[in-house]
Amino acid sequence: MKLYYAAASPFVRKVLIALRETSLLDQVELVNVTVSPIAPGDIVPSRNPLGKIPCLELDDGTSLYDSRVITRYIDSLAPASNLYPDGDALWDALTLEATADGIMDAAVTMTYERRIRPEGKVFETYLEAQWQKIDRALTAIEDRWMSDLNDTATMPVLAVAAALGYVDFRHDERNWRANHPALAEWEAEISDRASLVATAPVG
Repeated sequence: MKLYYAAASPFVRKVLIALRETSLLDQVELVNVTVSPIAPGDIVPSRNPLGKIPCLELDDGTSLYDSRVITRYIDSLAPASNLYPDGDALWDALTLEATADGIMDAAVTMTYERRIRPEGKVFETYLEAQWQKIDRALTAIEDRWMSDLNDTATMPVLAVAAALGYVDFRHDERNWRANHPALAEWEAEISDRASLVATAPVG
């Protein structure tokens, strides 16, 4: 298998965390690529028509994309790792993961708004709207899922850690911890987990 990736992507980080948690990393060739919304290049679009990473190319040449699809596939290869719960608990877990992914999406959008827009044309109101999404999501996690975060380290829980890591990486000046003390305390404890340390964002 080949994973098309960029180390700074929080969505890629989710997949790398899953590979480490399942001890499957050595079965995947990592292919570093450079993509952006306006310059996806040729390599990734030939495997994912959306031109986005992560993209996992299977041994038969087919591709899986979207981090949630890939992490579920990884879980299917190593079911004993219990990355996702069984039964009715799965739906709540997937909703938590969708919330974490939404934080990532908003934070990445903020990054590109400043990086791609011509100087003087950055849409500050749009940036603030994206930050409000993040802040609301963090409040929802504290209100609904803190017991899950404290009880287990499933993929959705680790996705929250990856999302917070990316917010720190690109938007540290926003100081999300100031309004979310319970989440901040949890993040400080889980950040030493081996799969998170090994996949800390760079670039």
